[in-house]
Amino acid sequence: MHTPEISEIIAQNMEELRACPLGMDCDKCAKDICVAVVSVADFPTKYGHFKIIGFVNNRDRKDHIVILKGDLGDGENLLTRVHSACLTGDALGSLRCDCGPQLHRALERIEKEGRGAVLYHQEEGRGIGLVNKLRAYALQDAGYDTLDANVALGFKADERDYRIPAEMLRRLGVKSVRLMTNNPEKVNDMEGNGIRVTERVPHELPPHEHDRNYLETKRERFGHLLDLFDAPEE
Repeated sequence: MHTPEISEIIAQNMEELRACPLGMDCDKCAKDICVAVVSVADFPTKYGHFKIIGFVNNRDRKDHIVILKGDLGDGENLLTRVHSACLTGDALGSLRCDCGPQLHRALERIEKEGRGAVLYHQEEGRGIGLVNKLRAYALQDAGYDTLDANVALGFKADERDYRIPAEMLRRLGVKSVRLMTNNPEKVNDMEGNGIRVTERVPHELPPHEHDRNYLETKRERFGHLLDLFDAPEE
């Protein structure tokens, strides 16, 4: 039985999009959920050499992407990080959270393994958006923790929806993942949306003075599986 290569899968996805009478006007799509590949490009980085794949969907008009290493083969047991976007941490070097180091570590691990994916999920601030996250920062400065700050702004503690990430992975032919996460709820959400998680791969980095309270809240109130170990002394 022929196992399609990732280039074949992407080509088929893009052909389906070209054949769609709505094109990229996804708001008018009546399907419950529709996700399509719109672009793929070479993506050399300081962490390794990848492909970067862009998607559109009919649910949220957000620009979710996949950074992919290697070929998918049978689509099983792909080392994967579903990473929620964090402009402040990923791009601006914020020390208030561990997001940037988690993203960079995931890319390093995938490069070392030679096969894997980072799905960059545009759900800033656990789904409340960038400006609202900054409003939550201000509340945290006044003594709220990261959960209570979101709730005080009128949001759920976690507004993220994993239907689109699951469908993105399916569109690429992924059947099961080894998921880099400390969050058991993310494992449940991915499995609930049809992507089997064959292994939860711990993805913890040492805390420091600026993010320890944030990480303690993730452990105590969100149920993240964290040891909060300190970095070894040199």
